[in-house]
Amino acid sequence: MEENKNLTAERSLEIITEQIERSRRTITQNSSKSLICWGVCVFVFALLIAYLWKNCGGPVWNILWGAMWLFGCLGEWLISKHKEPVGPSFVGKTVGQVWAIFGIFIGAIGLFFCLNGLGLLSVDFTLPHGHLYINLTSIISLCFGIASTTTGAILKNAFMQICGLIAGLGGFFVALLLPGVEQLYVMAAVALVGLILPGVAVYLRNKK
Repeated sequence: MEENKNLTAERSLEIITEQIERSRRTITQNSSKSLICWGVCVFVFALLIAYLWKNCGGPVWNILWGAMWLFGCLGEWLISKHKEPVGPSFVGKTVGQVWAIFGIFIGAIGLFFCLNGLGLLSVDFTLPHGHLYINLTSIISLCFGIASTTTGAILKNAFMQICGLIAGLGGFFVALLLPGVEQLYVMAAVALVGLILPGVAVYLRNKK
């Protein structure tokens, strides 16, 4: 009887493990089009805003980032209609929480800088030995890199982790060296390396 209980427990553990792996594979497959969608949106809008900034009025065109989110959400809604269904799972819930936290942090930072633009809050802080300047592009790149790398770890996707590390750390340090409008090219590169490349890699692998 004790042996049967042990076998039953072992089999239950195997079933749970198989379900987790199955949901991880399905979520990874489903994520490819979402990665490409959001990556293309960020890439295109970053280049568009950079062009308009240089030729048609300056940083006021950053307002188009709001339109980018609308396009991204619309694309995500269209993609969701063709995704392979997957039931509630620990993996899916965890990945969703990672990007929800990312969105909360970036949304709060965006609000912070919006208040700065309205003259209600300064992003230039006086310290005992100088000034602290907050670089928005560096912060977004770093937060994105952390979220992307964590997602790759949860999904056990090494390529996604590598891309997340390169995009996050590379974007953080490079943006510190460039003036305002040039940082938009950093955002485009971060989107290309951290979103589009992993998305295309997953999509092509699933097509085989």
